[in-house]
Amino acid sequence: MTEKKKVAIVGAGPVGLAAAAHVLERGMEPIVLEAGPEAAHAVRQWQHVQLFSPWEYNVDKAAQRLLAPTGWNSPDPQSYPTGGELIDRYLEPLATKTALRESIRTSSRVTAISRVGFDKAKTKGREGAPFEIRYQNGKGTEVLRADAVIDVSGTWFSPNPAGANGLPALGEREYGGKIAYGMPDVRGAERARYAGKAVAVLGAGHSAVGTLIDLAHLAEKAPGTEPVWLLRGADPAKAFGGGRNDKLAARGELGAAFAALVASGKVRVEAEFGVTHISEVEGRLRIATGACCGARSVVADELIVSTGFRPDLSFLSELRLKLDPAIEAPVALAPLIDPNEHSCGTVRPHGARELAHDEPGFYVAGMKSYGRAPTFLMMTGYEQVRSIAADLAGDRAAAARVELVLPETGVCTRGSVAAATLATACCGGPPKEDASACCGADEAAKKTGASGCGCS
Repeated sequence: MTEKKKVAIVGAGPVGLAAAAHVLERGMEPIVLEAGPEAAHAVRQWQHVQLFSPWEYNVDKAAQRLLAPTGWNSPDPQSYPTGGELIDRYLEPLATKTALRESIRTSSRVTAISRVGFDKAKTKGREGAPFEIRYQNGKGTEVLRADAVIDVSGTWFSPNPAGANGLPALGEREYGGKIAYGMPDVRGAERARYAGKAVAVLGAGHSAVGTLIDLAHLAEKAPGTEPVWLLRGADPAKAFGGGRNDKLAARGELGAAFAALVASGKVRVEAEFGVTHISEVEGRLRIATGACCGARSVVADELIVSTGFRPDLSFLSELRLKLDPAIEAPVALAPLIDPNEHSCGTVRPHGARELAHDEPGFYVAGMKSYGRAPTFLMMTGYEQVRSIAADLAGDRAAAARVELVLPETGVCTRGSVAAATLATACCGGPPKEDASACCGADEAAKKTGASGCGCS
């Protein structure tokens, strides 16, 4: 009897669990190595955040088929889950109540991957050698051998630093006790840390916007809370999104509500602020941009760095990766997602072919496959691992077939906007009949207590 092909899956997040479901469905053996103490460890760090996409785009089909015999009830496909709801109603049952529970090894941090008997430089016979995966758990270093590897470890625990040049700002490590990364729960679990303080938030993406909105809400309940937006670029309006024109309605509402808060003055804006130095003055952070002698600075009690994430490639150094040098995504995928080229639209569905490396049987999928590119849809990851599992099972036709129709999710950037107010962002430029793109902020603004743009 032929032994089942053994597939090591690094990471037990949404896409990692979906990969395991597809591998299992294809008659192969998945072994999932999760660094955290539970499945979906990274999602648990942002469980207070609501997703931009509804349930219908966040449940993988193979996972759904695994869940069906357990009596699992599918959530309302049109409702929007938080990260916590995604765990409770989908990921936790998938990891603990299906056949996957026997495949997941938690508290197992992968530290290195190579080929048995082959370093990176040796070629002859390499393809036939199994992978050797080293991982750390409570007993020490363990070794797993597998026929294939799918790395879906994500990027959440590899945030970009504050420095505008891609390096940590001078002093960033020394004063790390007052610096957080990503999107901390400022109104919930981390409320005591931020209430009544001046909090600088660096970044222009959805994590920064969401955190600043939460801080503005916190300020209504905790006097003295002062949100300060540190923006590397010159045009704050680029972060406002497309309002009602945004194809992801929840994302459009977020941007519109944020624009209203900026217009109301409830969020202080410091534009063209590329952080270079961080120091301490009288127990507070002095965050500076520019050369030491002529630096412009902001003094705050806390700094939240929301400048995106990057892939951790350190444990892949003995594998032959084929990565774009700038984006750090697979070379066939990078042109489709390069943020220097794309400001709107969708990335076409893709799979094993685009994600392949010069190491047969090895794939990077999920958010990590996007390298340093900022936008990723969960359902894109599900399609990736469906295709990869088909490829590993030898079903080339299914691997090449596209089984996903993506919703349109992009909103093109409008022109440059001179001032950081919603009125000038929308009312001053487009003809009145196009103003709904921004004036939709009025309805969303009411939810935050801020005033709208006043367009008529």
